[in-house]
Amino acid sequence: MELQLKRPLAFFDLETTGVNISVDRIVELSILKVWPDGKEEVLTTRINPEMAIPAESSVFHGIFDEDVKDLLPFKDRALEIRDFIGDADLAGYNSNKFDVPMLMEEFLRAGIDFSLEGRAFVDVQNIFHQMEQRTLKAAYRFYCDANLENAHTAEADVRATYEVLKAQLSKYEHALFEDKHGNVSKPVVNDVEALHKFTNLSNPVDFAGRLVYDEAGDPCINFGKHKGKKVTDVFDVEPSYYAWMQNGDFPLYTKKVLEGIWNTHRNKKKEQKDSRVVTKREASSKENPAKKIEQDRPITTDMLKQLQGKFGK
Repeated sequence: MELQLKRPLAFFDLETTGVNISVDRIVELSILKVWPDGKEEVLTTRINPEMAIPAESSVFHGIFDEDVKDLLPFKDRALEIRDFIGDADLAGYNSNKFDVPMLMEEFLRAGIDFSLEGRAFVDVQNIFHQMEQRTLKAAYRFYCDANLENAHTAEADVRATYEVLKAQLSKYEHALFEDKHGNVSKPVVNDVEALHKFTNLSNPVDFAGRLVYDEAGDPCINFGKHKGKKVTDVFDVEPSYYAWMQNGDFPLYTKKVLEGIWNTHRNKKKEQKDSRVVTKREASSKENPAKKIEQDRPITTDMLKQLQGKFGK
């Protein structure tokens, strides 16, 4: 079905250095502008983010520092991009939550006035999520071809969940899945460990999602000013952050997990410090063997009398 438009609609997508709107930058932008008469215009360009692109982001979208180092930054392309969009309405996939605020952030950094007033915003992902609801009742109807009776009673819901999982195993037994890195697999198999790996999307440390594992398996902060940073790195530069979280409005299990990371990290730092002290003493003993002999000499009665006379006790 062709779109019925009263004015242009600009579909756009961004590739960025990361997902923190206040910190990260655009590295690629593509806009498909559709006019009311059906005419289409496309603007696709890569942009120098003026910051290093994290390796995990480069693996995701395939754009590396070398690819953009000689390109213009957003501030030098901002007027061109603004004029191309013009007064068009905006559309995208998850655009209301990410792409629109990220684009606005870049315009503001560049000092370019780009008004959102009077525009319509169409987020295609939200149509998908609302029309194809992800409730247990909808899943039971989709996979089991039946209506869920007594929905929202504990036993009915738990039995429905069991039936849905069995139906999913049958439906997706040989189905291929491609992850964000382009790896293709058959992940829905009759094996609990495999299903565990496939269904833990954010790889949380604490299940509340405040702490998540990165690709190297290290716990990272997943919110606020330290989002994306390793927990232990935050402890090193801002030890008070641990106390702030422990006294803050966080789930008890999050605090328990954080305490474990804190204690392990603190003990490791203490062991490293003790090891350096021992190494320093050993090196000192090698430089002055007589001193080592003096240190190793057993305490005698004469030595105690000398000390008593020296200190008057």
